[in-house]
Amino acid sequence: MTNFYCRLLFIITLTCTSNFGFCQSNEIKIKFIGNCGLYLTDGNSNIYIDFPYKSGAHNYMEYDKSELDSIKENSTFIFTHKHADHYSIKLLKKLDGKKYGPWNISQLENIKNSIADFNIEAFKTKHKVFGISFKHYSYLIIWHNKRIFISGDTESAETVAKINNINWLFAPAWLLTDAKEKNIKIDAEKFVIYHIGQKDKITSTDPKILLLNKSGIVIIIPYE
Repeated sequence: MTNFYCRLLFIITLTCTSNFGFCQSNEIKIKFIGNCGLYLTDGNSNIYIDFPYKSGAHNYMEYDKSELDSIKENSTFIFTHKHADHYSIKLLKKLDGKKYGPWNISQLENIKNSIADFNIEAFKTKHKVFGISFKHYSYLIIWHNKRIFISGDTESAETVAKINNINWLFAPAWLLTDAKEKNIKIDAEKFVIYHIGQKDKITSTDPKILLLNKSGIVIIIPYE
């Protein structure tokens, strides 16, 4: 085979590989950053949930500074509440993009105007610390017909129990404990346990449960 044909074959192979990668982009990728911090993308739009937050706040998870440096431009940022282990106004001010949380919850539905095949519904949920209630929201994201529930810090399972056909439920262990103690059934295909403290000892052998106990774990959700 001549050098010309070798080079031609290499170009064709490289092009096909690149196109194949593009064609395989019908998936939502969710990267775990820490605590309830998530990065979601379908390859076109970028969404951050409860990130950036103050690294190591309240003795919860730290994250590498590279996570801040790698934040995509003009992303959408959604927060469940303003506790430091979920939210940092100092870091957020440095970032471009649309920002939503308890302070402007009425504007949340505007997200669907800028992200394709996307909808989000906010639920006011309970979150108490030392007996004091804080303004807190959980979210049902419907993206490319995939139903993803983000519980945040809420301790109560009553709200999520009212939602049907959840594909992926992101919740702290204490929410599932609440459901078990109250005999509440949650209609979800997959349970993702996050906000795991440094001293928490949480294990599971249930194939429906995924533990996010290390930064960088990536979940792939294919869609048609």
